[in-house]
Amino acid sequence: MSASVRDVMTTPVIALRKDADFKAIVSALRQHRVSACPVIDDDDKVIGIVSEADLLTKETDPRLPAGTIRLSWRLAEQSKATAITAEQLMTSPVISIGPGASLHEAACLMESTQIKRLPVIGQDGRLIGIVTRSDVLSVFERPDDDIWDEVAKVIIDEEFALDPDAFDVTVRSGVVTIGGQVDRRDTALGLLARVRHAEGVVAVRDRLSYPSG
Repeated sequence: MSASVRDVMTTPVIALRKDADFKAIVSALRQHRVSACPVIDDDDKVIGIVSEADLLTKETDPRLPAGTIRLSWRLAEQSKATAITAEQLMTSPVISIGPGASLHEAACLMESTQIKRLPVIGQDGRLIGIVTRSDVLSVFERPDDDIWDEVAKVIIDEEFALDPDAFDVTVRSGVVTIGGQVDRRDTALGLLARVRHAEGVVAVRDRLSYPSG
């Protein structure tokens, strides 16, 4: 079974109450060596995330943009600059994910939203963990022997109902090389696509052959 967010998420999570003050936020980030923390309400439900970038507004005086958005931007920045609690400083609404989501789903969400971490929310809406880009990438530490077992015993044998002894499969540093004879081109393409999406596979080298035409 493929790994899910539950398998790699960090728990317990360092979270901040919405009324945490500026100095408490800075201390939490520095003490726990994290760059951001979820912000939770009185029911332990995530209402935002506060990051080092949010805090840096206190120390910076960025150049104002030109055009019609100038005033609204300035008001927003002034609000951040004068904020003193996590609720005032945080970015909201927060993008989150469930514990049963696949690592592929987590990676796609991070990529599409350009964020580095996702709070993990349980069915009751409460914070149960956090998953980072590093956590998602941990799948590529999967041992080559485990990958080989899945390719040969699960994908080739069980899923495609083919004889694994008829294939030459090697795995080195996550790169799968697969050779052998299949009945048609569609089978080869389907098999290669499935192997490519197996957990921990870095790349697939095609050495399959099939009848032409």
